[in-house]
Amino acid sequence: MPPAKKKPRTYDHAKTRAAVIAQFGHVQDAVRGLDPEQFARPSGVGDWSVAELAAHIAWIADSLAAGLARPPAAVAELPAAEWPFATASLAGKIAEAAKETLEGAPLRELYDRAGARLAEALDANAGSRVLDLWIGAMTLADFLVTRTVELVVHTDDLRRATGLDVPIDRQALAACTRLLADALALKAPGGSVEVRVPPFAVVQCIEGPRHTRGTPPNVVETDPLTWIRLATGRTGWAEALDEAKVRASGERADLSALLPLMS
Repeated sequence: MPPAKKKPRTYDHAKTRAAVIAQFGHVQDAVRGLDPEQFARPSGVGDWSVAELAAHIAWIADSLAAGLARPPAAVAELPAAEWPFATASLAGKIAEAAKETLEGAPLRELYDRAGARLAEALDANAGSRVLDLWIGAMTLADFLVTRTVELVVHTDDLRRATGLDVPIDRQALAACTRLLADALALKAPGGSVEVRVPPFAVVQCIEGPRHTRGTPPNVVETDPLTWIRLATGRTGWAEALDEAKVRASGERADLSALLPLMS
């Protein structure tokens, strides 16, 4: 008999909401302190400068507020764990939106506006609200989890590009890690490999003999930030192994063909 289908992970909406607001605030504080030389540096994200990356992060908050201002969709179509696979086709559209954001006003002014709009919109809407999005309709609760991915990933990009130690909210890091782990399990269903990202996530994936008790024969273990970088293409599998940032044991414990999940 095949194993029972696993129920989608649930998230505490109040905690996710607080994490999104906190992480946006951390980036806002960092952007206020950047000088022209830092804004002009390459961000490491495509051909974006740090200024363009910062504009994109402002757009993340502003576009969420704008989405909540539109009439809601009737039924949610896209669960959080499927979101990473729905974003690739929108890369050009998102980049253009970020560019328009940068041209709209000075960055610090954009952040003040976006932060205020975001907090007001989230205060006025429940997690069950269904947003009509480019990628498909999602509940606000699920979409906010995807915002932790965007904010954590781009905070890490900003840190590496500027050298600033921008804080990463623990709850945002946890939600981001779990969503990307669940996306891996969805992409490669099975139970032959256990992927551990302590202290936030453990998932099983890849078809093959299923582990039932004791220590699994195929295990991958890494820390949250390395996992996020692997899942989003910031770090390669071989590089992470060489630097001992990933521990992989067992003949099936090779995720190179499955990563990145999004880029």
